[in-house]
Amino acid sequence: MKKQQRYTPEFRAEAVKLVTEQGLSQQEAAKRLAVPKGTLANWMAATKASTRPSAPGTRSAADLEAENARLRKELAEARMERDILKKATAYFAKESLPGTRS
Repeated sequence: MKKQQRYTPEFRAEAVKLVTEQGLSQQEAAKRLAVPKGTLANWMAATKASTRPSAPGTRSAADLEAENARLRKELAEARMERDILKKATAYFAKESLPGTRS
């Protein structure tokens, strides 16, 4: 009995790119990658039918803008907290020096 081969999503995406971007035929790409032609054809069909990006790490512009806005907000909050801590540290350091208490 033959064991079923598992392929990573990255490998699948690269295999599809060989056909779509580099212009190889499905048969040639399957031969180069030692993948059954039918398997590559299934990946091609799934990529065409899929509405989500096929390459890992690829996100839409709206997703990136939303993440950017979230990160800017977090950064502003972290800076505000840092500034408060700096002022508090300076205040308590001044209080702890001898002869500075009123």
